[in-house]
Amino acid sequence: MKTFIHNIQTVVLGTLDAQGNPFSSYAPYIYDNNRFYVYISDIATHTKNIQRTPKASLFFVEDESKTENLFARKRISLQCDSTKIVRWTERFETVLDLFAKKFDAKMVATLQKMTDFNLYEFKVNYGEATFGFGKAYFIGGENMDELVERTGDNPHHGAK
Repeated sequence: MKTFIHNIQTVVLGTLDAQGNPFSSYAPYIYDNNRFYVYISDIATHTKNIQRTPKASLFFVEDESKTENLFARKRISLQCDSTKIVRWTERFETVLDLFAKKFDAKMVATLQKMTDFNLYEFKVNYGEATFGFGKAYFIGGENMDELVERTGDNPHHGAK
């Protein structure tokens, strides 16, 4: 899983609105210590949604221009619980430093001054990966970062 997501810089966020309707958006992300992080504005719909309902989906998909077959793009979908990381804590500072190293440091510094931007951590509970026709896996392992061969098992119980 880590190999696939390594070169993908943004994640598609799937959240639920107040009526339980799905909403998709995206954000740059950091993966650290077996957790995913996004730094997003409280004004954004996806932020309001995860503040209300902390369950979210993270979706990583192969670039269309690099795929061999549009019907079989490589992809990973992760079901997660999210938590807001308190500003000015050690974890907040560590992850923002990682954002500054991975992305434009000046932009991250500017966003950090905007108090409506907050850091959210996503812990993976369940996931699926597809790397082509007949190449489907569950995400499992101790850190929820390993590909586990699919069997006839219930996907929500077969991956851990």
